[in-house]
Amino acid sequence: MRILTASDSALLVEADDLEQAMRLNLAWSDMPGVLERIPGARTVLVRFDPHRTSAAALAEALAATEVDAAALPDAGEVSIPVRYDGEDLDEAAALLDVSAEELVARHLAADWRVAFSGFAPGFGYAVSGDPLFDVPRRSSPRTRVPAGSVALAGAFSGVYPRESPGGWQLIGRTALEMWDI
Repeated sequence: MRILTASDSALLVEADDLEQAMRLNLAWSDMPGVLERIPGARTVLVRFDPHRTSAAALAEALAATEVDAAALPDAGEVSIPVRYDGEDLDEAAALLDVSAEELVARHLAADWRVAFSGFAPGFGYAVSGDPLFDVPRRSSPRTRVPAGSVALAGAFSGVYPRESPGGWQLIGRTALEMWDI
């Protein structure tokens, strides 16, 4: 991993991959002086209280962290009903070299886990162990994606929590509300 200064009260840790970033984020949950951890696909931003620890001391502690290779803890399960009628379903299936029916079946069968959240409140970047799901983003993003759209991009699946622009492949939709302040 590589540790960079992000500000006078934050360090950005670059992990080798998503799995390491998830494990590091978990390992640092009780680190003294840490105020907040913001995980990403290959990074963890670690905000700290400069009155309780220094950037150098924290960087040393972060670098010394050994991540457990055991399975990540179960955070519970949420079922999201999906109607697979997205306007990119056929195109996404073709990009993955499977039928739309197989894409739907495998999306339903996959064990999806939210690795991190971002983009918009309530948007979870979910990953699965199924190697099929590595689909490119659209070549041209949409200016308007309806709330509840279920989509794929890269190795991730997600549900748009509100209407917004977006470049993911839309494969379905849900009526479930993803974010309510």
